[in-house]
Amino acid sequence: MLNLLHLDSSAGSAERSRSRAIGRTFSEAWLKAAVGNTVTHRDLHRDPLPHLADDSLHWPPRLRHAEAAPPADAEALQASLIAELLAADVLLVGAPLYNYSLPSSLKAWIDNIHVPGVTAPFDGDTQPLAGRPAVIVTSRGASYDAGSPTEGWDHEVPALRLVLGTALGMEVTVIETNLTLAADVPALAPQLPRSEAELAAAHAEAAAQAARLGAPRPA
Repeated sequence: MLNLLHLDSSAGSAERSRSRAIGRTFSEAWLKAAVGNTVTHRDLHRDPLPHLADDSLHWPPRLRHAEAAPPADAEALQASLIAELLAADVLLVGAPLYNYSLPSSLKAWIDNIHVPGVTAPFDGDTQPLAGRPAVIVTSRGASYDAGSPTEGWDHEVPALRLVLGTALGMEVTVIETNLTLAADVPALAPQLPRSEAELAAAHAEAAAQAARLGAPRPA
């Protein structure tokens, strides 16, 4: 039995949000991949996390400054979020690109779970999630192709790769779909075929990745 932690951060509805739809495809395929597989779903937009209540929460108690006194409820919430992540065999992150970066709801989660000395290295080899799969589903209104004028404008996926991959040591896979606004913005309308093709390909990849990662593992 394997557990998937599925995060959604889109402000869009289930009908309009591509990251939500592709994530749902992944979760459904995950549950079908093996009897007993489970999904823990956290909707960071509909049930938002508070921002860090105190800067000392960036650190574990042993590394905090002498005057640190974070609120007990904030400390307990952070501990529960880290425990929830550590209990997952695979992490699935629905990550729409908002203003060239992360949705603030997803950033609040990142700030809680990225703790040097607990989930990331600092004064010792602390990477309890090293080697564990993390799948990022990113949906972007326009395109940011190499060689285009907008190359490098996506500041979300690189940040997630840095935190989840480099700092936490997870094995990161990115499923992307671009030009999500092609059906609504006249200037992007000529690229609607590409938009639709990428969406179909993203759903197919999500199903395939879930079937692979959710399959029973050798004892």
